[in-house]
Amino acid sequence: MGRPSEAADDADRADGPAKTGVRGVKSAARTVELLELLASRQNRPARLRELSEALGAPRSSVYALIRTLVEHGWVRTDPTGSLYSVGIRALLAGTTYLDTDPYLRIVQPLINDLSTELDETIHFGRLERADIVYLATKESSRYIRPFSRVGRQLPAYSTAMGKSLLAERLDSSVDAHVPRQLTPLTPNTLTDYDSLIRDLERTRERGYAIDDEENYVGVTCFALALRYTTPAMDAISCSVPVAGLDAGRGDEIVEAMRRTRLAIERMAPVDLTDGAGLAAGS
Repeated sequence: MGRPSEAADDADRADGPAKTGVRGVKSAARTVELLELLASRQNRPARLRELSEALGAPRSSVYALIRTLVEHGWVRTDPTGSLYSVGIRALLAGTTYLDTDPYLRIVQPLINDLSTELDETIHFGRLERADIVYLATKESSRYIRPFSRVGRQLPAYSTAMGKSLLAERLDSSVDAHVPRQLTPLTPNTLTDYDSLIRDLERTRERGYAIDDEENYVGVTCFALALRYTTPAMDAISCSVPVAGLDAGRGDEIVEAMRRTRLAIERMAPVDLTDGAGLAAGS
């Protein structure tokens, strides 16, 4: 089958901001690009040369922008002034987003209860362009992750949450959330477009998505889309070590997740517009 040629414009949206017809402010766009670049590096600070090359901009321009962001707390630097990473102001902005989200306050206690019931790790995430952004996580008491996943993003095509939401878009905008190149995260990651679409069709048929060690080796994940917006923008998932998936455990997990989804959807404010208030590029 292959990827439809007319999907090129949609794929551009998956790799970058949607085109709105409004002229962008170049300096503002460059600032956002710089902050997103630093955020994507996570715990790997960047040098000026790396940032200049990645942005395709003169070092002098990037340096002036960085110094301004450092002064205002959006970027921090090491004692030598040669390594740069995201500053504390970004954390404050992110915390405000979480504090004011109308769905997180409903979802959080319910996924806490679900995690306690199953003693498994439960996630709540949102589709943003071609990625899933993690908004909440409740860890299992049996295996604690050494870092928080909240605020991190992973490709939608390799995660159960992402695939549950992509399956909701098979008849409309799925290509807007799938990059042209599907980079493998593990040997099990689906990197062929046709294979991904077939997997999304199976997801839609059974009503939930499965990440079969496609994101992390040794971990299987189940996910369900939350349909309080149209199309769905959010999902919940359950991560389980493969070694703990004995006969019938998967069905038990999915059934418990369905009950939790029903409770969430009953309590959540319904938005039938297009989910645009939650994330771009729906």
